[in-house]
Amino acid sequence: MHFTVLGAGAMGLRYGVLLQEAGNQVDFVDTWQTNVDQIHRQGGVYVSRDHQNRHLVPVKVSTPEDYHDDPDVWVVFTKQMQLADFLTRTAHAFNDHQYVLTCMNGMGHVEKLLHYFKPEKLLAGTALVATVLNGPGDVDFIGARGAGTMNLANYTEQPDDMTHRIVTELDKCQFHPNLTTNFRGTLLAKVVFNSVVNTLCTLFEITMGEFAAYPGADELSRQLIDEAYDVCERDGVTMLNTRAEELASVNYVSKVANPLHYPSMYQDMSHNRPTEVDYINGYLVKLGQKYHYQAKTHAFLTHLVHLAETTRQASTATEHDTEQNVQDATEQASQQASA
Repeated sequence: MHFTVLGAGAMGLRYGVLLQEAGNQVDFVDTWQTNVDQIHRQGGVYVSRDHQNRHLVPVKVSTPEDYHDDPDVWVVFTKQMQLADFLTRTAHAFNDHQYVLTCMNGMGHVEKLLHYFKPEKLLAGTALVATVLNGPGDVDFIGARGAGTMNLANYTEQPDDMTHRIVTELDKCQFHPNLTTNFRGTLLAKVVFNSVVNTLCTLFEITMGEFAAYPGADELSRQLIDEAYDVCERDGVTMLNTRAEELASVNYVSKVANPLHYPSMYQDMSHNRPTEVDYINGYLVKLGQKYHYQAKTHAFLTHLVHLAETTRQASTATEHDTEQNVQDATEQASQQASA
């Protein structure tokens, strides 16, 4: 099959590289010019697993404007806030016979994708797969091969032959795809998971294992899970897991599958990039308001993440100003000495 991955970041590269290794034709499209240029210069992407066995994997990458091929399936892994622009720039390559698969974090992407793809050709899901982008053209797969899992569903909740073919290819990559017929329940399961682990690990700059080791972790998780489930149930969503099963999932991934992993929201925060908290905890807050339910804990955490973003940006700006002042003073002193 022919796959084209939109977004050559951590998750996009992991899915694309493994699909390529499984014998598929895979292209990458990315809007980060530095990343595209670096991959071109080095002839591919450097891939490690758990910081070891770093090796170059040849891949084909281009910017949206330069891409004109016709894949069977688009695989979309961008940040929520970047998706609309990404799709606009790539729209010339979309057509009615193509399928699209996405396992992005948060909520809001499905509506944007439906502007370009038919409902019966849209598959969306969740991926409990830990990956880190070390820098342009350099990715680290976290966890042993086959350690991750994923759930996916058709938007119409009616799997067709192409859906099963896609699932087969994902299974070859050892993503362990679980095909469901519960579209919203599938997506919201990951939103709830991320609203606990991603947000708390980001705020306290800790790994998932460090969070799980805290004696009060279950109490924190349960409070957020209960509030999220209260929201989802008011919206008529049938969740994939019970509340107890969702807590067990948080604990298993944090303690066993990826205890050394820093979630993607932390990675964004640590690099002073905007986080997706509005599409995760913030989404649950807004959905609750629709039914006059106040998801107060999620609202509080959303504000805390934005506060952390603001203070980090201010600190970075101050450090930059200080460095510039030192540089200016040094240059001035040098000029005076020369005079």
